[in-house]
Parts: sequence; C-alpha cells; structure tokens
Amino acid sequence: MADRPGVVPRSLHRRPSAPDGDGATLRIDPTTEPADLGGRGWRWIAFSTHDLAPGASIHRPGDDREVAVVVLDGSVSLRVNGRTLGEASRRGSVFDPDPSPLLLVAPGETLDVAALDQASIAVTSAPGGEVRETRLVQPDSVRVESRGSGATARTVRHLLPPEAAAGRLIVVEVLTPGGHWSSYPPHKHDTDDLPREALLEELYLYRFRRPEGFAFQRVYTGDRSLDEAVTPMHGDVVLVPRGYHAVGVPAGYDCYYLNVMAGPAREWRFTLDPDHEWLMDWSPDGRRV
Repeated sequence: MADRPGVVPRSLHRRPSAPDGDGATLRIDPTTEPADLGGRGWRWIAFSTHDLAPGASIHRPGDDREVAVVVLDGSVSLRVNGRTLGEASRRGSVFDPDPSPLLLVAPGETLDVAALDQASIAVTSAPGGEVRETRLVQPDSVRVESRGSGATARTVRHLLPPEAAAGRLIVVEVLTPGGHWSSYPPHKHDTDDLPREALLEELYLYRFRRPEGFAFQRVYTGDRSLDEAVTPMHGDVVLVPRGYHAVGVPAGYDCYYLNVMAGPAREWRFTLDPDHEWLMDWSPDGRRV
C-alpha cells in the first residue's frame, strides 16, 4: 500500500453560487487557480456556467483561446464576429435522448449569446490549437455510444470528440444510471507520452435527474500524493488536474456530467490503474471486450 505523504492544498470540488451580472453561477479560471492545485496546477481549461433570464446576453471578446458553448436548458441565439449563426435549443432535460447543441468558436472571434427564454449554458475555452473552425454542432450529428456493461453501463454523447475538427477542446456528455459506475475502471491521462498516454486536464459538471442527488468521485495518484474523494451535487464541478479518477452514482439518482478535456495534444489516450484494469469491459474504439 502506498504512503500518504501530504494533503492536497485546495479541494478539487467547486460549488455554484447565485448568478452574478452575466448570469454566471460558477467560474474556473487557470489564471486564478493555485499553482499547486492537485500537486500540479491548472493550466488549460477555463469554464463557466450561466443561468440566463429571457433577453439576457453574454458578450465575449475574441482572444487567443478556442471557445465552446453548450446549451443545457432553453433556447439561445448565437452571433460570432457580428454574424448570426442561428438558434440553439434544448427544450427538454439533459436526460432526454437528444444530445445538447454545441457552438465551437475559433480563436480571435467575438461571441454573443442571447437567451430567447430561460436558459442555462456552459462556456469553456482552451488555448487555440492548429484547427480553427467556427461551427454549430447540432444534436442529430452527434455520435452516441453505449459504454460498459452491467453496473458500469452508461451512455456517452460525443459533442466534440478527438476525431472532430477542433484545436484543443474535447467535450462529451455522459449519462450514468443510479447505482452504476462511470469513468470506470479508474484511469488517468496526465503524462505526455504519446501514443501510450496523452496529457489532458479534465473537468466534470454534474447534474442529476432529481436535484437532491449526488455522486462520489475519487481522484488519486499511484503514490497517493493526491487522494481526494468528493461528493458532487447538482451544478457542482470537479477538477481533475492529474491522477486516476472514477465516479460512483448512488441508487435512485440518475447522473449527468459534462466532460471537458484539453492539453498539449488533442488525443484521448489513457492508462488504467493496474490494480483495477481487470474490470475493463470496453475498448476506446467502441468495441466490447
């Protein structure tokens, strides 16, 4: 059993607050996160959630970051560099069969989002990579995958997968039934060692079919210099700067999470915790094993 040499300087768990001036209920900013967060720091992903009243809007000037907007509830109109891209809507719940719409905005382009009715959105960004293409990803174009079996069965919706044109960002939605495990078996992607493993920060935004629901998430390293177990609730965010990670969902509380990943190379290559790799019942290319 590995030693436990220290305590994580700051929790990886973030809870939302009341909406501020632009409706933001939660913000993650690499420039303000501790340099020793999780023993590594937080470098790549900026993230915010916004609850927007009808007619409310967000303006984001262009910079050197690629931006993605995910519509979680309601309807919004979208403009990039002053041109109208149209509307994006989610009329039902994130637990409905259809994936959420996603807008990808290239670095340097301004973004305006206006709520047509009560709406909730997530806005995330990462340093721009080589691929620079602005586009609206509609739900009917999203690949949906059934992953795992038995108590590890869950649904993955690939909003912006590694094979899609983008610079840095990878974005997926995961639906995990109550009583199941997800992000499982425990795995990591914190080492720049392609093609074996890619260095990717990861962020989880949680929602539950019943808003009083919760999950258990563990983030840990092999030497246990990082070993944090948290209980995210509806609207919470968990950061994974490094280490193995897995999610357990209590019976009765169907779980949704939005995953954002980014790093120096846009490839999803991971390493399983050798203690638990015997539990693997799926493969990265989608085949059951």
